[in-house]
Amino acid sequence: MTTYIIITLCVLILIAYIFDLTAARTKIPTVILLLLTGFIVQQITFHLAIYIPDMSELLSVLGTIGLILIVLEGSMELELDRSKKQVVIKSFFMALLPMIVLGTVLALIVFMATGATYKDALTNVLPLCVISSAIAIPSAQALSKSNREFVTYETSLSDIVGVVLFNFIALNEVFGWATFGIFFLDIFLTLLISFAGIIGLSVLLHKINHHVKFIPIIMLVVLLYAITKELHLPGLIFIMLFGIFLGNLDHLHKIRWVKVFHVESLKKEFVKFHELTIETAFLIRTLFFLLFGFMIQTEELTNMQTLPWAIGITVGIYAIRYGFMRIFKVKEATMLYIAPRGLITVLLFMSIAPADAIPLINKSLIIQIIILTALVMMTGLMKAGKKKRTTQKQDNPGIIPKTNQTVTHSDE
Repeated sequence: MTTYIIITLCVLILIAYIFDLTAARTKIPTVILLLLTGFIVQQITFHLAIYIPDMSELLSVLGTIGLILIVLEGSMELELDRSKKQVVIKSFFMALLPMIVLGTVLALIVFMATGATYKDALTNVLPLCVISSAIAIPSAQALSKSNREFVTYETSLSDIVGVVLFNFIALNEVFGWATFGIFFLDIFLTLLISFAGIIGLSVLLHKINHHVKFIPIIMLVVLLYAITKELHLPGLIFIMLFGIFLGNLDHLHKIRWVKVFHVESLKKEFVKFHELTIETAFLIRTLFFLLFGFMIQTEELTNMQTLPWAIGITVGIYAIRYGFMRIFKVKEATMLYIAPRGLITVLLFMSIAPADAIPLINKSLIIQIIILTALVMMTGLMKAGKKKRTTQKQDNPGIIPKTNQTVTHSDE
């Protein structure tokens, strides 16, 4: 049995790798293929009467580690200079304001439809308001450099802001000046921990000469996040700041305390660390969505009671997003479609205390919204790819573009 499990895992991960390789051409989000693969494996085990124990806790662990690695991976690719100021500001408000508006409206609707308290309604709908960087960042790899950068900033900030707001709403019974004072104190403490953690991890990255050095550092990153989470602090801020620091050593070399790390040698270590982070994030993300797909039941997909709600919420997501894109003058139409729900939505949904849970916001609704938003993103990416090919043919009449030109945007 052990041998069969190993063979199955290896085959599934290799299949996921093929999905990842072909995603830029097919424009099909990898998450849909992974969920479908996991669901097919579940059906096979059911028909063969193979017993599989409950793995809900494992799903939560994989999701948390995957979120950390994906935000770390994405933040290491962000350039920190004055030219990025407008992008950062715009992406921050595009992450924050649609989340607040959508959350407020959905909470009011759920409050009126179910009779639950407004606080509980807001706690339950907030997971649906957060864009999943775990799906968006890998799916944006075929876009231009500027668009990839915007997606990385927006979705990473959406994850961070979403977790912070969710914890703030879920963990407080009463909201007053003291509550907000404690909230801002938590942010300040997180920044202090982040500063100390960045220095400590950077020193380790430079000083450790042992042939095994990157895995312990990744484990320390996960450990620091887990500690901050246990203290109800927004640990994703630390993850993002650490990634931005490592990814911008060239821009930070003028800072006095950065010089002690011998930036040139640290840059060499950063390249290796970045590569390992990318591959580890791919593995964890793959296992998470395969396992999540494996745990999906047929009746959850076809639940006709939640489907109208799922469609309505999905329409609301893109209607509000479109409005804010007009306000902030985001002209790239493809950006409208890149607002998937996924890993972070599942993690926050699983974090809702049983006493605060509302039956309407259930697993069926979560699954349907994840699939619908992924399909919308797939449609948008396909549309963008088709427009790109048409433009190339118009610019080069009679010349058939090369395959890699049809799927790769320039980094102008």
